[in-house]
Amino acid sequence: MVGLNNPGVEFEGTRHNAGALAVEMLATRLGVELKRDRAAKCRVAGTQVNTSGQEADRSVLLAVPLVYMNESGIAVRSIIRRCVLDDFSSLVVVHDEMDIEPGRMKISVGGGAAGHNGILSIQAHLHTSDFTRVRIGIGKPRSRGAGAGYVLSMPRGVHRREFDDGIRIAADALEVILSQGVDAAMRMYN
Repeated sequence: MVGLNNPGVEFEGTRHNAGALAVEMLATRLGVELKRDRAAKCRVAGTQVNTSGQEADRSVLLAVPLVYMNESGIAVRSIIRRCVLDDFSSLVVVHDEMDIEPGRMKISVGGGAAGHNGILSIQAHLHTSDFTRVRIGIGKPRSRGAGAGYVLSMPRGVHRREFDDGIRIAADALEVILSQGVDAAMRMYN
């Protein structure tokens, strides 16, 4: 599970970092700490997850890239190689989505990038779009040309509450993906 973002203090809490915020929230819930892994170009945490009510029976690697959004594919490809993952259906990428209203999210498998530079980079480096996406709604800016400034800004007031709700709901959905699978999460949240 990879939460996309732009690294650095100046981007903390911005709309574009929604994916990382959801993965960080999931890490906290699972009681693991994301630690810097220079080789993977990410902050990562691996853990076992109990999905059957018995003992831990599934491994999960959580990751937040340490590269800029438009270079996300470099970090994701590095993680894929590290985990020797050859079935991209088990890759979950969490990111912001302007085509979804704030406070909402949608899970999809495959599909286009809708102009999202992080997704475009991942698709280019993996040569596929056959991975799960948890898309966190951030809404659209008032004017068409204001997209870059909008995604790199922090929501305020009621927009902040909606943004935080979207992060929480996405983290909830990630837990369902871990425990019950993508199809169950899609039925629950889409």
